[in-house]
Formats: sequence, structure tokens, C-alpha cells
Amino acid sequence: MSTSKVTYLGNLRTENEHLKSGNKFITDAPTDNNGKGEAFSPTDTVATGLANCMITVMGIKARDMQVNMDGTTAMVTKTMAADPRRISKVEVILDFPAGIDDKSRKILENTGRTCPVLFSLHPDIEKVIVFNWG
Repeated sequence: MSTSKVTYLGNLRTENEHLKSGNKFITDAPTDNNGKGEAFSPTDTVATGLANCMITVMGIKARDMQVNMDGTTAMVTKTMAADPRRISKVEVILDFPAGIDDKSRKILENTGRTCPVLFSLHPDIEKVIVFNWG
């Protein structure tokens, strides 16, 4: 069964539908690649997907440990390179709420560093992950 359906809407924009839920989002080409930059670019979604994955697997582990990480945020910075045009670096800075003990922090950091998206990114992509604990 397919995961998603991507429809080209013209003007360098796509509509992306998650088939199981029906949720949709759009992407636009970035301004540095002939686009309007009015939405996530395809490479933005890859970089942001890393933070989504890390927070999700840490959230599962936190729930299992009865640790509250509600309100955790991640700031994502994507750097592009040329020849060929590609993602060269992804930086994820995670900010957690106060009150998470040292043992839980270590477990959650290890969990975040083993998320499937991190393992799926090309080894040539530099990954900078920073954990800031409230």
C-alpha cells in the first residue's frame, strides 16, 4: 500500500497527501532555486523530518519512562551545497522543559540519536545535534 500521493499543481508547487489520514501539505521550490519559497521546500521537509523523527521516538521513550517532555521544541537549520545540489548539513537544536533528571536525559539523547531518519540520511550529510535541557 502506498504511503502518500504527490500531485504537481504547477508553478513549482506540489500537494502531498498522507493516504491513511488524508492530511495534506504543500511544498514550493525555494527562492534560490527558481521558486517562490512560500512553503516548505522538498529539502526542508527532509531536514525537518529529522527533528520530527527524533522528537517522536524520544516522546515514545519518555512516555514509557513516565517523563513529561511536552513543549519540547527543535530548531532546524539546513545547509545546501552545489555540484550536485544537495543537503550538505542539518543542524537540530532541541530545547526541553525543565525537570528531566540526568538519567532520563541520557536515555532520551541516545534514543534521539538512533531515530530511523538519522540512520537514513546519507553519511556525507553533516549532522549537528544539540540537546538543551531546561
